[in-house]
Amino acid sequence: MIDTTEIIGFHAHIYFDTASRDVAARVREGLSSRFEVQLGRWHDLPIGPHPKAMYQVAFSPNEFGQIVSWLMLNREGLDVLIHPETGDDVADHMKHSLWLGEKLNLNIEFLRRVK
Repeated sequence: MIDTTEIIGFHAHIYFDTASRDVAARVREGLSSRFEVQLGRWHDLPIGPHPKAMYQVAFSPNEFGQIVSWLMLNREGLDVLIHPETGDDVADHMKHSLWLGEKLNLNIEFLRRVK
């Protein structure tokens, strides 16, 4: 059994499409210039459980309040999934997550297969 009592980090997935890619780039630049984050690669096509193009931003629990507050006010209309890293990817993406903007339908079967 996986111990999920400790959050070791967070991921924010910033979703975009062709028309909003420049907006996503501005949000990405804002995150990288203001916070201690690890920026993931751009994925211009759906990947894994994610139904749209996106990039991932990883950050520590100490940064959560500042980053999520900033995203609330500066996501420029983009949909954002924020989830903890506890070792249980399915629960982290489905039960323990929060959304800014529209809640997208994730391909959870992908995560179950990886598990």
